[in-house]
Formats: sequence, C-alpha cells, structure tokens
Amino acid sequence: MNKVAQVTICFWIMKICATTLGETAGDLLSMTMNVGYAVSSAILIGCFLVSVLFQLKSNKFNPVLYWTVILTTSTAGTTMSDFMDRTLGLGYAKGSLILITCLMVVLAVWRFSEKTLSVDNIQTVKAELFYWVAILFSNTLGTAMGDFLADDSGLGFLGGAALIGGLLGLVVLAACFTRLNRVMLFWVAFVLTRPFGATFGDLLTKPSAMGGLNFGTAGSSLILASLLVAFIIYSIMTEKRALNAALSE
Repeated sequence: MNKVAQVTICFWIMKICATTLGETAGDLLSMTMNVGYAVSSAILIGCFLVSVLFQLKSNKFNPVLYWTVILTTSTAGTTMSDFMDRTLGLGYAKGSLILITCLMVVLAVWRFSEKTLSVDNIQTVKAELFYWVAILFSNTLGTAMGDFLADDSGLGFLGGAALIGGLLGLVVLAACFTRLNRVMLFWVAFVLTRPFGATFGDLLTKPSAMGGLNFGTAGSSLILASLLVAFIIYSIMTEKRALNAALSE
C-alpha cells in the first residue's frame, strides 16, 4: 500500500507551510531559546528519527504522521544547515555544495538499488528510507540556499522569496508544457520550496528594521502550525469524501 502523499497543489501548499514552520521552529529552539545549533540539531534529529520510525512501521498512509515527518526533517534541516554554515564556519556556498553532493549520492544509490525514483508510489521500507533521507538532505540544502539569498546575495527577504517564487513558476511551466522528467522536476521543486519557506519565515520573524513583519519566531510558528493543521484536516476530509463516493458507486 502506498505510504506517501499524492503530489497535488494542496501537497505543495502544505509543504511550504511545513518548511516555513520548520524554519521558524528551528530558529525558536536554537536562537530564541538560546539552545545553540549543535544541541538543537541533536534534539531535532532525534525527533526526526522517532517520527520516521513510526512512519516506517505504519502499514498505510497517515496524513498526520506523514506531515509530522516532513516537519521534523524541516526543523532538523534548519539547525543542521546553521550548524554547518555558522558553527563549523563552512559558509553558505561550501555548505550548499556538500549538501547538493549528498543529495545527488542518495538519489543515485536509490535509483541503482530500486531501479526507480518514484515519489508517488512508495511501498517498500527500503524505498521509503531513501525517500526520507533525500527529503532530509533537500530540506537542509534549501535552508542553506535560503539563508544565502536572504543574507549574502543582497536581495533581502522579499527579493529572495520573489526569486525562488519565479523559479518555482518556471518548474510549474516545465511540468505543464514540456516532457522533462517529472521525478527530476519534483526534486527541483522540493528543494526550491525549502528556501522559499526559509525566506518567507525570515520575512515573518525578523524585525521591521530588517525588512521583516516582526511576528517573532514564536508568533510565526503558531500561525504556520495553525495553517498546517487546517490543511491536514482538509486533506483528511477530502480523502474520506472521495472514499465514500467510491464505495457508493
């Protein structure tokens, strides 16, 4: 039985909400609560491992569980990226290069092992492990890219979000009007939605003097968590209606 969410418009909206929440929640733990990047990374990687263990043991798709794992990869990715780029002093460029390499290696091994990179029909434990490891690296990579755009590129929060939004628009056009490989486009979009979420998260949390909306990490996390929960409830209700309609035919 398929264990992952179907890739729809709702999927991408929820993904952006989850990754933005991961950015604000990761910053809440590491910076606002002053836990530090190393300890925060250890805590959040532990949360990821626990959540993905429950996901792997589940015998069917569970929206709450699935999006919990997405969220934990996002929060862990935020602090992992900050630890690499800031604590270890690698910088955004070197950190991004390392993460791109790791993601490419995971996808290559996945393709060699499973003979497919399908992201909408995952039924084996091995394929699901590859899926979640790839997502963890892609979310971590997206954080580094988002921080580079917001802090070092000179574009600022709005400029970075606009650039990533434009690139995502090109991916959508490519999916609609070209024959480019859909799996490749999925991973490009998955990586890009992470820096979009990162820059949008910075826009929500940073003070007005820095071009942000000054909601803070706690307030922004609460807003985004509410949105994500609302979409999860909506997706569950939609799935139930579709199932009932199918059974009644």
